[in-house]
Amino acid sequence: MQNFFVPDLCRVRSVFMLLITSELLVLVLAIVQASDSWIDWNYFALLSLFVQWTTLTSAALICLLRARLAQMPVPRATFFIAAIVLIDVLAFSLFADSVLHPKPGIFDWQAIAKKLLMALLIILMILRYFYLQHQWQKQREAEMQAHLTALQARIQPHFLFNSMNTIASLIASDPEQAEEAVLDLSELFRASLRTGDQLIPMSKELDLCQRYLAIESLRLGPRLKLEWHIADGLEHQAIPPLTLQPLVENAVYHGIQPRPEGGKVRIEAEARGKYVYLLVQNPKPDNNSSQHSGNQMALSNIQARLQALFGDAAVLKHSHQGDVYTVTLRLPETTQYS
Repeated sequence: MQNFFVPDLCRVRSVFMLLITSELLVLVLAIVQASDSWIDWNYFALLSLFVQWTTLTSAALICLLRARLAQMPVPRATFFIAAIVLIDVLAFSLFADSVLHPKPGIFDWQAIAKKLLMALLIILMILRYFYLQHQWQKQREAEMQAHLTALQARIQPHFLFNSMNTIASLIASDPEQAEEAVLDLSELFRASLRTGDQLIPMSKELDLCQRYLAIESLRLGPRLKLEWHIADGLEHQAIPPLTLQPLVENAVYHGIQPRPEGGKVRIEAEARGKYVYLLVQNPKPDNNSSQHSGNQMALSNIQARLQALFGDAAVLKHSHQGDVYTVTLRLPETTQYS
C-alpha cells in the first residue's frame, strides 16, 4: 500500500488538506457566480454544504477500499475512484434536488450533468496531481538511497595494513588471538560493504566499535586506554551504519597513534529528552598534522549521511577544550528493531 499513488485518506491530515482545497474551489466558484457583489454568500453556503459532504463521504469510501484499490493497476484504480466520486455526487445531487425543488420527483438533469462533468474534471486533475507527486517522491527516495550508498561506500577503514601486520605477528605466538582478530577485521569490512541498510540498532554499531578497538589494542597495547559510559535502554536506538565506529577510529588514529605515551578514548551515549547524544573524546590531535584533513573529511562524510536521513534533527559538532578533543553527535530518538 505504500506504493499506492493516492495518499492515505484515513489520516486526519490528508482529509483536512482535501477539505481546505475543496473549500477554496467553492470560494472561487462563489466569486464567479456573484454579479452584484464580490461573493454570493447564499450560493457559497449551499455549495460548501454540498461539496464538503461529497468530499467527506467519497474520502471515507476510498479509505475503506484503499487496500483493494492499491492492488489494481493505476488506470483501473483511477477509473474506480472516479466512479466512486461520480456516484457520490449523483446521489447528493438527487437528494439536494428533492429537498430544494418545489415539485418532488422532478429533477434538473442538465444541472446534475454539469455537476457530474465538473466533478469528473476535478477528480481527474487531483488524481493526476497525486500520481505526479507519488512519482516525484519515489524518484527522490531512489536518489537519496543512491546518495547514501555512495557516501557509505567511501568509508573504508584505513588501518587495514597495520591490522594485517599485527595479525601476521600473532600467527606464530598466539594463533587463537590472531584468528579472533581476523574475524573482527572481516566483520568490520563486511559492515563497510553492506550498503543496503539505512539504519541499524545501536547495539550493532557498538559491537563494531568494540571489534575495531580490540584490533587496535593488539597493536597499541597499553598506549590505548578506553572508557565506556553507555546508558541502559539504547540497544535498539536507530543509527546509520558506520557512524560511531569512524568517530572512534578517528579518535585512535588522530589522537592516540601519534602520541608516544598514547592516551584515553572516552565513548559515551545517553538519552536526553527526544534525542540521543553520542560523545567521543580523545587527546587533541596536532592541527598541523597531515592526518587532520582526513579527520575533517570523515566528519563531513558522516554529517552528509545524517543530513540525508534525519535532516536538521541530527547534529554533529566537534570542539576542543584544553588538550581534549570532543565530537558530539545528536540523533532523534528512534527505535530500530531489525
